[in-house]
Amino acid sequence: MADDKMQLQRWELKYVIPDEVALAAREFVRSYLELDEYGAKRADLSYTIHNLYLDSQDLAIYWGTINGNKNRYKLRLRFYEDNPNAPVYFEIKRRMNEAILKQRGGVKRHAVESVLAGHIPAANELVSGDGRQLVAIQRFVELMQHDQAGPIAHVRYDREAWISPTDNSVRVTMDRNVYISPEFVTRFSERMDDPFCAFGKLVILELKFTGRFPDWFKEMVRIFNLRQGSASKYADGIARKGESYFYPGHGHPDPDWSGAAAERRAERLTRLDNLLSKAA
Repeated sequence: MADDKMQLQRWELKYVIPDEVALAAREFVRSYLELDEYGAKRADLSYTIHNLYLDSQDLAIYWGTINGNKNRYKLRLRFYEDNPNAPVYFEIKRRMNEAILKQRGGVKRHAVESVLAGHIPAANELVSGDGRQLVAIQRFVELMQHDQAGPIAHVRYDREAWISPTDNSVRVTMDRNVYISPEFVTRFSERMDDPFCAFGKLVILELKFTGRFPDWFKEMVRIFNLRQGSASKYADGIARKGESYFYPGHGHPDPDWSGAAAERRAERLTRLDNLLSKAA
């Protein structure tokens, strides 16, 4: 998968919607954007993404999302297929206030374990000669070591992506079939053990833009009566399946459900449960 069209800094609005609304929205979006090259090759217009999320033993990164920390980040390894010759991408997705900042660097698969051990890859182990990718990997290693983070969860989903034909300022994605499972090793297999469908048949629609909010985005929100809300495949997936599954060794007790964090978690789950019941 090419890295050229990734928006490194953007604003991102999320909407969790029934599939019938997503199909209608697709026809609206088609008037402004074009399907990206990977989805265009497939009958369902989507390609599959696999993310292996890293976190600390006490799930500090997860709880940062639940608490709504303004400046937070996620660490993940992204891959697209089982092929041992296919690259793996080290990604940092950081939220600073309302802005999304992404750093990403790809390495050849045989070099992944070395990087996870704290070593910086050699030039011939990188996917690209772009210096920004090496900087991203260096920063990933720093954060990983600071958090003492390791593999926690495998998340996979099917992505339908629409992009601007002229520049990289606007992007619309629709993610379906979001599954999560505990995973404490780096096997990079499409197979998932004990997968859980985090959002049911709902679709996560994301409107992504680098400048001002496009006028046609406003029209789209109005026409389809879209209600913005939170939707984290990692955090909501863990919360819905249960935190105890994602502590390495499954030996950690369930948290003490009291205090502000528990209230925020309950609010997220209630909102998602209401959307799932309406879509049933």
